[in-house]
Amino acid sequence: MIYLDKLDCIINLGASCLKKLRVGVLFGGRSGEHEVSLNSANSILNALDREKYEIVPIGITKQGSWRLGADPAKILEEGDFKGDSIPATMIPDPNTNKLLSLSDGADLAEIDVIIPVLHGTYGEDGTVQGLFELANIPYVGAGVLGSAAGMDKIVMKSVFAAAGLPQARYVGLLRREWEKDQEKVLSSVEKELGYPCFVKPANLGSSVGISKAHNREELTNAINMACEYDRRIVVEEFIDAREIEVGVLGNDEPKISVLGEIVPCNEFYDYKAKYIDGDSALIIPAEISGAACEQIKEIAAKAFRALDCAGLSRVDFFVTKAEGKIYINEVNTLPGFTKISMYPKLWEATGIPYSQLLSELIDLAIERHADKNRSKTTFDL
Repeated sequence: MIYLDKLDCIINLGASCLKKLRVGVLFGGRSGEHEVSLNSANSILNALDREKYEIVPIGITKQGSWRLGADPAKILEEGDFKGDSIPATMIPDPNTNKLLSLSDGADLAEIDVIIPVLHGTYGEDGTVQGLFELANIPYVGAGVLGSAAGMDKIVMKSVFAAAGLPQARYVGLLRREWEKDQEKVLSSVEKELGYPCFVKPANLGSSVGISKAHNREELTNAINMACEYDRRIVVEEFIDAREIEVGVLGNDEPKISVLGEIVPCNEFYDYKAKYIDGDSALIIPAEISGAACEQIKEIAAKAFRALDCAGLSRVDFFVTKAEGKIYINEVNTLPGFTKISMYPKLWEATGIPYSQLLSELIDLAIERHADKNRSKTTFDL
């Protein structure tokens, strides 16, 4: 893989690459989905059009340190940030778009647009998007509000309810409530949902920390595990359904991809089924009636707008096996982006190849940034 031949080329990026858009690819991060992010970034770095873009790879360690010139493939192989990457940072100053050296404060690289390939906490939840907003740098994906609302499953479900979107029953709870009175929580879940049910950390993706509980003992263990990852927990009713997913692409006028179906190799589509076993089937396009297809696309667009998403999202649905009822499950504002991930595969089947999809996302980021900068930030009497 070649980003730039040498790190000194990265350091002198502003002077040497005037004709190309400088695209920062930010990956890794302080999240249980760190390795997923590395895999997504590796695919993106290999696919970006180097005739159009100068690539600036930026890794974030599990401890939160930014490293300019990091290579996700090497990190996956070696298990750590080694080699000659440079400690760097971005400052929240709208008058500069540069990465700075942590050692001496020197300018390292200018950035025109950022692709945050950060799944999970401190990357998909609005936190890093807030930094980009303060720095006034265009970036791919939803803004602070859309990212935060899309990340927190309890808030997301509240927005869906307000928008009148059909969804499964659920119970939201705090870790403190669980630690204070486990019996009360267990009784509430059993009364509201029954068994089996799914337990999830409210603010995590890639099925990290998710369990299916068939009885009280399993429910107790599942909540304990979810509490290791988040202070907010969501428990959802089980629906005997097909898992249908759709891709959304755009800003205020989003396009919807063909539908895909996941047939998990395990009891449900957990982390192991997604990233380790590799035996789960992805059926694209999904075999589903035209009327159901149109209804799913309509709900996906409504959910995208309700959360104020931008750029991209993958919207997941349940379609009951018995009656064909449609329920929205969740919106993922920064879905997995390896070449075998569902989101890019959906768009490939729709007619947009992987590299072109990345270019469209970059264009959408610049479009949204320009639209945002039309708004006044001062008020003169």
